[in-house]
Formats: sequence, C-alpha cells, structure tokens
Amino acid sequence: MIARIFVYILLMIVLPCLYVDLRYLRNKRLGRIPVRVLWWMPGFAMAIYTIVMAMHRDFAPADSTVLNFYLFLVGILVVPNLVFALCSAIGLGVKKWLHTRRNYGNYAGLAMVALLWFIVIYGSTLGFDKIEVKYVDLAFDDLPAAFDGYRIVQFSDAHVGTYTTARDYILSRAVDSINAQGADIVVFTGDLQNMRPEEVVPHIGKLGSIRARDGIYSVLGNHDYADYIEAPDSAKEANCRQMAGLQRHIGWHLLENESAVLRRGGDSIVIAGMENDGTSKRSPSRGDIGKTLAGIQPPAFVVMLQHDPSSWRRTVIPQSEAQLTLSGHTHGMQFMLFGWSPIAVKYKEWGGLYSEGKRKLYVSTGLGGFLPFRFGVPGEVVVFTLHRKPSTSNR
Repeated sequence: MIARIFVYILLMIVLPCLYVDLRYLRNKRLGRIPVRVLWWMPGFAMAIYTIVMAMHRDFAPADSTVLNFYLFLVGILVVPNLVFALCSAIGLGVKKWLHTRRNYGNYAGLAMVALLWFIVIYGSTLGFDKIEVKYVDLAFDDLPAAFDGYRIVQFSDAHVGTYTTARDYILSRAVDSINAQGADIVVFTGDLQNMRPEEVVPHIGKLGSIRARDGIYSVLGNHDYADYIEAPDSAKEANCRQMAGLQRHIGWHLLENESAVLRRGGDSIVIAGMENDGTSKRSPSRGDIGKTLAGIQPPAFVVMLQHDPSSWRRTVIPQSEAQLTLSGHTHGMQFMLFGWSPIAVKYKEWGGLYSEGKRKLYVSTGLGGFLPFRFGVPGEVVVFTLHRKPSTSNR
C-alpha cells in the first residue's frame, strides 16, 4: 500500500517542513540552528519510516500494528503540517493582495490542525470502539406469508485481523449484540480477514458462538481471496481454500455462487450467495449469477448476498429477480462529516437502504476495518424484519 504512494507521502512530509522553515524559522537570530534542527527531526524520522514501510512486498506488513502506528503518525504529524502550510500559503497570498498586516491563513491553519487532531485521536479510539445496532423494516408484496416477521441479522467486513489482543473486546461485544437479536438467520457479507486466513484462528471460538434459528450464511469478500499478498496464484488459491474451510469449520454455511432454500411449512425463501463481483485487481470478479441461481425460478423470493454493492446495478438487477440484496465492502470509508462521506464519489450506493422499483439493496458500512479508525461511521449490526404487504383486495 505505502510502496505505491510513498513518493507523494515524502513530498507531503518535506514540502510543508521546508515552507515553515523558510518562512518562519530561517530569519530567527537566537537559537536559529537548534530550532530548525528540532523542527526537521520529526519530518526526517517520518521520511525514514515511510521508506521502510515502502519496502514491504505485500499490501501491508504481517504485523498490522506497525502499519497502524505509522498511519496514526501520518494523521497527527504529516497531514496537519500539510494543511497548515497550505492555509498559511493561501493566507500569505491574500495578505499581499489585500495589503493587510496579518496572515489570517495561519489562524485558519491552526484551527484545522486542532480539528484534524480531534478526528484522528477520536476515530482511532472511541470512534472505532462504537457499535450500533440498526433496525430496518422491509415490506414486500411477494414475501411468502409464513415469512412475515422473519428476522435477518447482517454483519459485514469484520476484518478480524485488526482485533488484536487489545481490541478483542470489540468483537466480543459485536457477537453479543448479534446473539441478542434472536435472529431467524444471520448473514455475513464478506471480508472476514485482512490479508491472511491465520488472522481468523484466534477468533474461531467467538465467531462459532453466533447463533440463529436457521443458521449463519456467508459469502467471501475481496479481502478473503488473499489478493493483498504478493504470492504465486497457487498460494493465493490455497489461502482462499483455507479461508473457506475456516468458515465452514466455524459452522457457517459459506455460499460460493450457490443458494440454499429455507422453508416454513409450505412456504420458502432462497438465500443466494454470489462470490465477489468486483471490477479491480484488489476486488476480483468471481461472481457467477447464473450458477448462483441455478434451478431457482420466479416467483421465488430471493435474498442475495453480494459483497460489492456496485454489482447490484451491474449484475443483480439486469440478470435476476432477487428482491433483496445485502452488501458491504464500502465501510462508508470509515469517515463521515456533516452527513457526507468521500466514498460517495466512487459508489452511488455506499451505505444504507436503496430501492429500484420493488427491488431493494442494503449496504452495510461494516463492523470493523483494515485500519482501526472510524469517525462518524460506527461499526454496525443490522436487523431486518421482513413484512408481507397485504394484497390490494384485502385493503
């Protein structure tokens, strides 16, 4: 991850330090050299740290703590320096243009630095710890009568490799929240690991304790395919098989382009699980909706599990009759300010409930994350209650 952008990070480190040095420190007469040395020391240390991080072949080091600490330092040192320098430089231009005595950009820069520090520190501590249980009622006119009131609990993007010993309690609270809902079925919509199946092993007991009347059904997410490590395809496929084996060992019903029928008396619904249907190297296209729905004919009521929400408009709507699709993947970018997340630039459907005619999509913003940070987008467990709309003749 760092290797791809380390040049830009180095520029973000060096240029703001150089600006402040030339503009504010170079002309000081007393203690000029010691002050300038002290100013440059954190930047120099971050530059070395960045180069070391860029030497990793994989997307991230096996020990995520190293990466997390690095990104925390970027958030409290590098980005605030850059923002202050930009504000100061803009303020300097305004000062010269308006012939004012003060550079008000410096004040704006200091205010922005304080805000950034709050966001980074809160998001890395209390923000990541928070879990919300959301309740969503969904009504369909073609839901089988026996499934009126059926409760589906969804969780997504657990990224359990981030739950180190110090954060293990967060996953425990999430499992307790899931079990407290009395679900008819629990579904997991992908990204159980960060990079390697071994991350799941310490959490097998907790994950295996999730309970629901009709069981736990899951699909793989893009992180579950081991595409975040540099290895031969054979090794990646072996890791993928290991991940699938672990989910089945836990007791989950992993659906890999397949479906299952759930029955209540003479009525039934279909839980369909399509593999990740992405469009990039890190989000592979492995979904096969024809294979997933083989043998399923209308008017079957279908709940589609698909990790990537962009598949809803690209594949699910045009190639199926699935009434409800449950996805994850976006995390809401784990950041929202004043109701807006930058992920909205990339995804039309990125968090919450969406409708297209009678078809519905819910995109969970996830439980955890590759990075232990969330601001304005707490981890979530979603409880859906399905309702059958009364027919027009009975109204």
